[in-house]
Amino acid sequence: MLFDFGGTLDADGLAWKTRFFRLCRDEGLADDPAMFDPVFYAADDALVGAVPVTLSLRDTVTRLARDVTRALGGDEPAGRRVAERFLADALARLRVNRPLLSRLSRRYRLGIVSNFYGNLVTVCHNAEIRPFLSVIVDSARVGFEKPDARIFQSALDELKLAPADVVFVGDSGPRDMAGARAMGMRHVWLVGPEAAGATPCCADDRVLRALGELEELLG
Repeated sequence: MLFDFGGTLDADGLAWKTRFFRLCRDEGLADDPAMFDPVFYAADDALVGAVPVTLSLRDTVTRLARDVTRALGGDEPAGRRVAERFLADALARLRVNRPLLSRLSRRYRLGIVSNFYGNLVTVCHNAEIRPFLSVIVDSARVGFEKPDARIFQSALDELKLAPADVVFVGDSGPRDMAGARAMGMRHVWLVGPEAAGATPCCADDRVLRALGELEELLG
């Protein structure tokens, strides 16, 4: 069983961009997602492959918050507040999800396939979920991003499993669901509590409002 990281294991279906927008909006730095998105993507892209593999989750979020808020005209304290609130929410959700991953790891081989910055292994150690994972595939380390089939194949090769033997759980339709579908993997979409009426990409897809529903779905 493979998972996305950001928006999936550290949040119930809310991507980093959405969460950063809301925090910046609270600081009075952003009010239009269409104007915020390119600012976030520029800061996000600048970190890819540019951070040491040992960079912690805290320092990753701090750098991203600093760069995003600075680009929006915010000062250093605003960047620190955004980082601290983001981290508090992410760490709280990871604490909730750790027991779930522990239980699932007794039944399945687990892994992560994520579009990340190159330091995902360190981040998983920080999040205290590394012991439950058989494989961690970081896009910046392998050179491919979801939905590219090659990033999924990297995980399958390490696990020595065929696509049909794997379930992928993620929060992004275009990256996670479309990528897994193209690989022939079963896929479960974590839409979160706010995505009323979300339409899955396949008629028989399962949709979760919270990651904690996964065990019931698996039976």
